[in-house]
Amino acid sequence: MNCVTGKNFTATRNACKLCAPLGACLAFRGIEGCLPFLHGSQGCATYIRRYMISHFREPMDIASSSFGEDSVVFGGRRNLFDGLRHVIEGYRPQVIGIATTCLAETIGDDVSMFVKEFVSAERKQTALPYILHASTPSYSGSHADGYQWAVRAIVDQLAVDGPNEKFIGVFPGMVSPADLRHLRELLDDFGMPFSIVPDYSDPLDGPVWGDYHRIPYGGTPVREIGKLGRASAVVELASTLSEKQSAATLLDERFSTAVFRTGLPIGIRQTDAFFRVLEQITGRPTPARHAGERGRLIDAYVDGHKYTFGKKVALFGEEDFVVGLAAFCCEIGLRPVLCASGGKSGRLRECIMAAAPEIDPATPILEGADFAEIGETILPLKPDLLIGNSKGFTLSRTTGTPLIRVGFPIHDRISGPRSLHLGYRGAQRLFDTVCDKLMEIRQESNDIGYSYI
Repeated sequence: MNCVTGKNFTATRNACKLCAPLGACLAFRGIEGCLPFLHGSQGCATYIRRYMISHFREPMDIASSSFGEDSVVFGGRRNLFDGLRHVIEGYRPQVIGIATTCLAETIGDDVSMFVKEFVSAERKQTALPYILHASTPSYSGSHADGYQWAVRAIVDQLAVDGPNEKFIGVFPGMVSPADLRHLRELLDDFGMPFSIVPDYSDPLDGPVWGDYHRIPYGGTPVREIGKLGRASAVVELASTLSEKQSAATLLDERFSTAVFRTGLPIGIRQTDAFFRVLEQITGRPTPARHAGERGRLIDAYVDGHKYTFGKKVALFGEEDFVVGLAAFCCEIGLRPVLCASGGKSGRLRECIMAAAPEIDPATPILEGADFAEIGETILPLKPDLLIGNSKGFTLSRTTGTPLIRVGFPIHDRISGPRSLHLGYRGAQRLFDTVCDKLMEIRQESNDIGYSYI
């Protein structure tokens, strides 16, 4: 197995990742009543708002401490204090989630100390929201890393000890609102109280409003996050996550919480593993309707296998997502000829091999890659399909390889927040999409055409 790391380019050429504070803002949006706040320049907040709105098609307010030249020289303490006062007065948030940008991290602002000073100075004058802080410099990781750092910070600052409760905490990873809603549904069916942290399904894919809400309804309540220290078990859906990033590891170290880990449940094998964990925790069998979905999915695999078998596919996106996609592709007969991510966990190769041992050991696996490197690697491989996010569109166009859009971001289609990937139901959607695309290619590339395939 070749694990190729990114070359030392003078500049990244169309990065296969986004910035760490973006992931942190997504995590903070998943807390009820929370306003994300960037400690840094206004441009960072504008860039992230643009990206989030183009994917989710929902309002996304992100506050900023609005660094200028003087802040770079003298530090951003005053800007942070002024910004916090403004958003408390204007938004009345229950929680403020502060993520640091590269600029604030580079000049060395001690945001944790600043927050303590602010709370000490202001709490006598007004009722303050919870103010959380996550360190998220983009030069240390991708948007997926920023998301996980923020989740760990949320748990670190809100979870409290107490008598054990019959209650499951679930850390879903960076998935779609449709995935989060499906997770809620199947956890409901197991009949044990649970909390998904964070849950941005309603704030970022909610119903139409009659009146504008500065902070959308929905998200995980603070009281439920506080209960994580008393949970009977927590489940973390991640493959490549390090212990230093893991919120579940923190709970284990601090409260001796029982921790279960599976990869993202994409496809039958990964979903089977997730359901076995839920069966072990709850003592209940998989509910009949989910077993029925599994059976129908297997039947669909049989029906469509002749279209997928042996077709070559290139995968790209967040590391955990690529691991799940690789496992799914192998079980439906697709042959991954390239797996790539902008992430740099150092674990992508071993996690893909564990989840999808059928993959050819000679398959290139790129970590820390950009789309220029991915494109150079793909040319001689000539895949039949690309599977990844919208950032791969230019690659798809220049190589003439069809792109199936999954994950984040999807900003050139409207389906992003409603794209289902997880569980047997998500695998059914992915399988149907892949088969339909391959049949379309066959139909359109034939001079005669087909009305029946």
